[in-house]
Amino acid sequence: MVDELRAFVSQGARVEPSALERIDRRASLEEVAQQFEAIFVNELMKSSRAAKLSDDILSNSGTQPFLEMMDQEFSQTISKRNSLGIAEALVQQFERK
Repeated sequence: MVDELRAFVSQGARVEPSALERIDRRASLEEVAQQFEAIFVNELMKSSRAAKLSDDILSNSGTQPFLEMMDQEFSQTISKRNSLGIAEALVQQFERK
């Protein structure tokens, strides 16, 4: 979106530089907040797996790396869908400052 606005401005449209800076800041905040939410969810999933009460039939040291990769993918997907709302809350909090 920011690149599209810059292209629009380069064609002669008048836009205040501060408006572009706010858009850049918002986009950066959203990206970092989404990454934080993904890390948070991944740690939550790791803790959940570590707290299991017993091993299932397919659980062994060979499956551990694949479970970790699956957890990372799940956490990325959850954060991209704004399922928990952590990223949005962070963006709103930091936009006020």
